[in-house]
Amino acid sequence: MNPMALNQLLPQRVSKLIREQKLAWRNEHLLVGVSGGPDSVCLVHVLAGLRRNLDLKLHIVHLNHMLRGAESDADSKYVSALARKLRIPATIEARDVKAYQKKHRLSLEEAAREVRYTFFAEVALSLGSDSVAVGHTADDQIETILMRLIRGTGLAGLRGMQPLSNLRLADGSCLRVIRPLLQVRREETEAYCLAHKLSPRTDSSNLLPDRLRNRVRSQLMPLLRRYNPDIDEAVLRLASAASVDMAYIEEEIAKLRGSVVKERQEGIVIDKKGFSRLAPAIKRHLLRSAIQRLLGDLQDIEAVHIENLVEAMAKPAGKRLSLPRGLSFYTYYDHGLITTAKKSHCPLPVLEGEHRLKIPGETELYGWMVRSRILSRRPEAIREAKWRACLDLDVAGKELAVRGRRRGDRFQPLGMESSKKLQDFMVDAKIPRAWRDNVPLVCSSDRILWVAGWRIDHGARVTEETKRVLYLEFQPVKAQSRHPV
Repeated sequence: MNPMALNQLLPQRVSKLIREQKLAWRNEHLLVGVSGGPDSVCLVHVLAGLRRNLDLKLHIVHLNHMLRGAESDADSKYVSALARKLRIPATIEARDVKAYQKKHRLSLEEAAREVRYTFFAEVALSLGSDSVAVGHTADDQIETILMRLIRGTGLAGLRGMQPLSNLRLADGSCLRVIRPLLQVRREETEAYCLAHKLSPRTDSSNLLPDRLRNRVRSQLMPLLRRYNPDIDEAVLRLASAASVDMAYIEEEIAKLRGSVVKERQEGIVIDKKGFSRLAPAIKRHLLRSAIQRLLGDLQDIEAVHIENLVEAMAKPAGKRLSLPRGLSFYTYYDHGLITTAKKSHCPLPVLEGEHRLKIPGETELYGWMVRSRILSRRPEAIREAKWRACLDLDVAGKELAVRGRRRGDRFQPLGMESSKKLQDFMVDAKIPRAWRDNVPLVCSSDRILWVAGWRIDHGARVTEETKRVLYLEFQPVKAQSRHPV
């Protein structure tokens, strides 16, 4: 097919993809990211021709990253002139990507991406929109898939970019990113620009050999074409096949929500027992899905991170992993937690210092209310539970205090003939490491009488000879902003 015929078909293909994939809605304000290069210039020109038919209100956004001096300034002037020519309003700004990179300790590419999409989101919000169209082509798709293979990826990564993705930004806002040119080759966008005398800009940074994408484009792809002249189409077929398989897997994962996977305020909770019964492939994709629900995308999440999570789900309570983009993973006795919080989600209030108990009476600690009563016998109506205990008052005494653990603490758990290190008891009881400093210990002057929530002291148990019973109960103080125990 000759170039002129291709140029005539290109807008039709873009229109078809937008309609079929529901990438944009009628009467919508659609931002178009225009760098000044052939792909984005082709995109905005095509959309300008389609805007009446698709009933779109276009708005050009261009960010000067302040990385290439006069060249960057010239790009901005070119985009401004193009916007006037196409009669499309534009927002053009400059932001210091280098300063952002230094402040957040990112690679230059990561910093540029974050700053750029944050800018897009701010403009979208000001216009009452949530969507931006970008000029990613089929060639960008091929390069992206190869880069993911080099870094390590799974089936989800082989899909490459999607025509529509929801990007969650650092401030929590969400941006719809649409890619109308994803089925268009780069040579087509260049031919289109030539045919319409658009004279797009050339970004000199695309020639720098220190960037992986540039090396894939200029070195790896020519080498692969020597092995298979049709490697481009082969990679795109792989992406298409992976997309079909992933669609089925995602349907299966959706069935697990609410049982194996639950969304909570603190993050994504995954039931260990239910997870252990899943097929290995479903386990991995379930974890990817959980991360995507938290972040909005899987940027920077690689196969090695997923494998580490699968292994950690089989570990005892107390395991912690740090993941990209501020994610953390914690294992508890019966579940795992993927969270964006900076600290472990220990449900126990922070316990500091030593607090004397009022016996009988009520003692309020930070996050706890401790109630005590003296009874003539163990009441049948009061069931001992995790945060309730009955002790022999004559053994325990009234001079009791609540404190956290100390180095060298020992304890004789109920049912054992001798004492053991408190540390060993906590390990055996599967108390997560992150919780242990906050476990309340009810103590007399010479012994631990109750590891609250877990076990009482064997010597202080209520027996047939017990004359007076000390009843203790811990209740979380709901006024404190803590998770309920």
